[in-house]
Amino acid sequence: MSTDDFGKGAMWYWLFKYIFLGPILLVLGRPTIEGAEHIPTNGPAILASNHQAVMDSFYLPLKSPRRITFLAKSEYFTGTGLKGRFQRWFFSAVGQVPIDRTGADAAQDALNAGMKVLGDGKLLGIYPEGTRSPDGRLYKGKTGMARMALQSGVPVIPVAMIGTDKLNPIGSRFPRPAKIVIKIGEPIDFSRFNGMGGNRFVERAVTDEVMYKLMALSGQEYVDIYAATLKNKPAETATAAQAPVADRIPDTRAS
Repeated sequence: MSTDDFGKGAMWYWLFKYIFLGPILLVLGRPTIEGAEHIPTNGPAILASNHQAVMDSFYLPLKSPRRITFLAKSEYFTGTGLKGRFQRWFFSAVGQVPIDRTGADAAQDALNAGMKVLGDGKLLGIYPEGTRSPDGRLYKGKTGMARMALQSGVPVIPVAMIGTDKLNPIGSRFPRPAKIVIKIGEPIDFSRFNGMGGNRFVERAVTDEVMYKLMALSGQEYVDIYAATLKNKPAETATAAQAPVADRIPDTRAS
């Protein structure tokens, strides 16, 4: 049994996984996982996943042999009314960590929260793209994940979520049946960069290496812009921006 089977929210986490929510998700998505042996039995690691839909954060923990902690946006913990109270209880109960993505210190707060999870010997789930893909393609990764990996020295395990955008399309109110496949890649060891945390060129190279692995695992087309940038554009501009194929792919390996 893993050490992260215990602690805050552990009971609710496993109840949701095996009794309350898990059986429904199994019927809806018929999920399969490939490469689960790459997830370490104990100790910290970063699971870096592409981000297709909200359901990514449900199906990856459902099929993972170990508990995963995600950094959740603080809005999930600050809502009002019955829905707000339920969200706050649910995300707290399963041990998710709130971060404020809007403040001036958002990046540092996220780094500190992630390092705390890793320091406790847990699995940390991260979406390097920073937000859901608006069109099913893989977007440029942000370097926060690399910063955590370099400072903590833990391996990064690439994860490809396939089919969640069909089950849970953006804007849909209810999930629809669709086949879900989860591919776990081999852990990437960045110990060759010991002592180089904080170097933005190294952090970009590390991020690009992870994004290349995600592209290979998922089969997605890579777009060399941040997904949030596209989402924040006016509708007509965003539509026009979706046509061109990226002028480069992420570097295959940091050196």
